[in-house]
Amino acid sequence: MKQEINPGSPSCLNLEIQAITYAGSRDFVHIYLDPPRWEYMAGQFVMIRPDGWVNDPIWPRPFSICEKTDDSLRLFVQVVGRGTSLISQLQPGNSIDLWGPLGNGFVFDPQDRLLILAGGMGIAPFVGLCKKHPHPEQISFLFGHRMDIESYPLAEFPPEIDSEHLKQETTADIQGFQGVLKTRIQNFSGRGMILACGPTPFLKVVQQYSLEFEANTLISLENKMACGVGACLGCVAQTTSGDYVQTCTRGPVFRADEVVLDEQLLNQKAYRK
Repeated sequence: MKQEINPGSPSCLNLEIQAITYAGSRDFVHIYLDPPRWEYMAGQFVMIRPDGWVNDPIWPRPFSICEKTDDSLRLFVQVVGRGTSLISQLQPGNSIDLWGPLGNGFVFDPQDRLLILAGGMGIAPFVGLCKKHPHPEQISFLFGHRMDIESYPLAEFPPEIDSEHLKQETTADIQGFQGVLKTRIQNFSGRGMILACGPTPFLKVVQQYSLEFEANTLISLENKMACGVGACLGCVAQTTSGDYVQTCTRGPVFRADEVVLDEQLLNQKAYRK
């Protein structure tokens, strides 16, 4: 295993796969790698490219850091395309090139109350956060998902965390979940910090209610990335000031009132300046 020269800084490593396990089905994969000698902040991510890839696929894939312990670095992957399918077929002993930790993570006071909102694979960056948080009793966790709950690592969260999960199989389920989000954000506003991660439609709803109720909310975007270091400009996000910034370097975590996810909200001047 090659290691970085400056621990704690973003670096490019070649790491060996320790184990690959499946959750619920072969569409959800836990990948355990040899642990790098750096620490990370929840919300940061890594780019990975297996050694066997030459020109097809050519681009690496970004993944949130799920958890890091003294024994391993863990990624949680959903198989959704050719790249993730090939990654899920790797075997222990195979090596991958990995660069990270990249981007900005969730910044919060561990003494404050947290409301964590996650949709689908947006649960990934919160696994390590919740398991290592010094005051899990200060955390409330609301999780929306479409696949069976056994596919996600919610059962690993400390029992002190007030957690709730809702499955969305129909349009009515989605509308019901949006209602729950609205109530949770409204009731929590002014009581602590909200952290959210998930697909863009989910984040749009979180952002809408966070702005409406003036909640202190951080959102982590899931924009597509090709390089992870701000060079390719493939992941840009629009800010409320009208600028376009790279999600990989300026994010992926932003304040809810900092980026434009819904032009309608911008036109309605819902964003606070």
